[in-house]
Amino acid sequence: MTDTETYGRFFLPGPTEVHPDVLAAQTRPMIGHRGPGIVELMQNIEPGLKAMFQTERPVIVSTSSASGLMEAAVRNGVAGGKVLSLVNGAFSSRFSKIAMACGHDVERWEVEWGQVHSPDELADRLARSEFDAVTLSQSETSTGALQDLEAISDVVRQHERALLLVDSVTGVGGAETHTDEWGPDFILTGSQKAVALPPGLAFAVASEAMMERSRNAEAKGWYFDLVDLVDQGIKYQSPATPAVSLLYALEAQVERILAEGMKARWQRHLDMQQRTFEWIDEMNDAGVGLGVFAAEGHRSPTVTCVTMPGGTGSPELVERVESAGWVIGGGYGKLSDSTFRIGHMGDHTVEELDGLLDVISEALK
Repeated sequence: MTDTETYGRFFLPGPTEVHPDVLAAQTRPMIGHRGPGIVELMQNIEPGLKAMFQTERPVIVSTSSASGLMEAAVRNGVAGGKVLSLVNGAFSSRFSKIAMACGHDVERWEVEWGQVHSPDELADRLARSEFDAVTLSQSETSTGALQDLEAISDVVRQHERALLLVDSVTGVGGAETHTDEWGPDFILTGSQKAVALPPGLAFAVASEAMMERSRNAEAKGWYFDLVDLVDQGIKYQSPATPAVSLLYALEAQVERILAEGMKARWQRHLDMQQRTFEWIDEMNDAGVGLGVFAAEGHRSPTVTCVTMPGGTGSPELVERVESAGWVIGGGYGKLSDSTFRIGHMGDHTVEELDGLLDVISEALK
């Protein structure tokens, strides 16, 4: 089969499927990163990025993984005080570990995997202790849990010193997110998730409070200096050589995203989530015994973590699906044997998802 014939079968929760036209855009000839070509390229990219984040502020484009911008968040956003890390899975835990690795005093507020944090309890914690920053993962890729970013942002805004630093790696581009309206101080995502690009780029928006914190930061390093990244970005430049081929792909993809429109994109992700839930119900009506790991009412529209019948057998299921020519994700970390994950994000459609669900149904027999 050609790549085009197999398109629509890759449902990992990252990296996700990349459209053939977007992949092909990377083959354009190279340009200098200080000439007029790069300026035009970045000008073409800007409207789509702002639409994805729902912002009028500059969108930082970093040649790095999203984990790099998680480090940028704590290096620029913590001024020597404590960090409150909201941990409910593997990647929110990574955020706290990054803060600790950067030398910060971190208080981990852990809830069970698959659960989310209470905004009311967060308000109580912030009232009892002073924190420089709060970290969280909006969409926890390991469990499929979705935090209430709007409510949490509202709570943190009531505390002048605390900045809200958000990993939205499987959020932005798929889960409805309104950066300017909700007001997180730093929100980041990666190219390889709901944005549906190859890995290697990361994007973020910083509030004015975050930028002021960055201007006064003493140990922010050089590569992830937000002041420099924003100042260069406003001129459609970058501090260091960017991944030009990936920027070509980004240009092609934001054109596709703008053509669809963000409201339609968000709805398509919700439709895929709902179809996944319906399929689980259908399988259970047939006596299979599947479940959704994340708490009801707090489930991400981009990734569903499905519990296995009997709580075991995920690796074998993933192999059977792959042998049929499709790809899903296994469980992550301590959930590796008991769950599998469907990354219904990016440019996938309900029709493509139905094809996958038929394959999984056969593999479960």
